[in-house]
Amino acid sequence: MRKLIPAVGLLALTGCEIPSEFLQRMEVQSKYEYYETSEFWADGRAMRTPPEGTIPREAKVGNPGMTSGRVNGALVATIPVQVDKALLQLGQKKYSIVCAQCHGTLGDGNSIVAENMGLRLPPSLLELSDRPAGHFYTAINEGYGVMPSFSGELDTQERWAVVAYVRALQAARGTRAGGENLPQENR
Repeated sequence: MRKLIPAVGLLALTGCEIPSEFLQRMEVQSKYEYYETSEFWADGRAMRTPPEGTIPREAKVGNPGMTSGRVNGALVATIPVQVDKALLQLGQKKYSIVCAQCHGTLGDGNSIVAENMGLRLPPSLLELSDRPAGHFYTAINEGYGVMPSFSGELDTQERWAVVAYVRALQAARGTRAGGENLPQENR
């Protein structure tokens, strides 16, 4: 009996005439069309000039190498932001949160998640040191293989920070604790 009550109520509502002001559709509401006159504005125009400095959302803005990792279709070779200690610390933090579960804390692809992956193991990022910086950025931004895009989790600055941290992991590979293998300017 309880199951019939919602069904009877729904059936009763379908026969009701609901006034249109309760279900007003946007396409039938009053509005100004292009180039129509308006008494509201002093100049009589309904169509307004956009505020100065506004950019259409479809427009490409900024440095494409910075926002996409590519310039004229080619991957950028170097990181287009200033790499400093703060950026590397941010990169380490974000890498540990977002990337390390699959790629491992050292970037070598050894992790518990990787051990349990059935499709394709995540690559060792250390083995990809010959790839341009844009390769890693576009992988984070767009996804790569079975790896999804992480553009929702990391903003542009954080993505480049992760790339810088991956480069630091690659540079640190095989380096002794005392820094004997590092160039003088990196000690």
